[in-house]
Amino acid sequence: MDKKNKTIITVIYLLGFHIPHTATFLVFFVFLLIYCVTICGNLLIISLVSYSKSLHSPMYFFLTQLSVSDILLASAVLPNMLHAILEENAATISFSNCITQLYFFAVSECSECLLLTVMCYDRYLAICKPLHYTLLMSHRFCWITVITSWSLSFLMASFYNVVISTIQFCGPNIIDHFFCEFDPILKLSCSDTTIVQLVLTSTTVVFGFIPVIIIIVSYVYIIVTIFKIPTITGRRKVFSTCSSHLIVVSMFYGTILFVYLVPRREQSLNITKFVSLLYTVFTPLMNPIIYSLRNKDLKQVVGRIGNNFLKLLFHHY
Repeated sequence: MDKKNKTIITVIYLLGFHIPHTATFLVFFVFLLIYCVTICGNLLIISLVSYSKSLHSPMYFFLTQLSVSDILLASAVLPNMLHAILEENAATISFSNCITQLYFFAVSECSECLLLTVMCYDRYLAICKPLHYTLLMSHRFCWITVITSWSLSFLMASFYNVVISTIQFCGPNIIDHFFCEFDPILKLSCSDTTIVQLVLTSTTVVFGFIPVIIIIVSYVYIIVTIFKIPTITGRRKVFSTCSSHLIVVSMFYGTILFVYLVPRREQSLNITKFVSLLYTVFTPLMNPIIYSLRNKDLKQVVGRIGNNFLKLLFHHY
């Protein structure tokens, strides 16, 4: 077909998941519940850290930023996904909205990578350099790292959109996925995407592989330091301060690196969808749960707020 006769696509059909008709409303309710719990859980983390002065430390400051990133990620993916579940065949989304979704998805993913790396550095300093922690992890440094992380994330997402705008999209206009991701969108192009894919792979390495190396090296030093502690009780106490972060890092990077660094030809489409579901839907859900259940300080603040509420309630009656 001649390139001049190719139609530029304006609407995209998202096939989503192949769900039996009888299970549609059950699946819709489950993911709606997940979305509500994700938003409420992360807002709770932000509120608790803002409310309690005992949580005004670098670790919890970074945790609030991670919660903001999780809210952004869930809100970028889940509403359209819920719409796709209710549609019998495929959910329609305009091409401009698809690119917008891709933009905010990229912002949240980049920010999550950088924030998890900064949080790892915070744990490294607290455990391996405790005498220098207050000096190195100052209030000013925390704000600089957070502003830098968000600025780089928005800048990189904008760069993605600029690069993608240089190619032409003419169909087919069907994406067998539950949201607009990089690889499925590039498959809709009728232009040569070699350079674009090279750029995306390079930035994935920068925002994915390099932070993983930094995190691994940091945890090697952390583990070595922990084993130098003479008592088992002391080891457990120190390890508990970074165990939540380690679980979250393992979940997030394990899934995202599989999707972006393992060659597509070695992945089945169903596996790719399932793994994508883990880091776009379940990771933002699990982050506040993991940090809340495994963090004594957060549980104490929740308990204190609950006791104050009960006292006010009984006093009123």
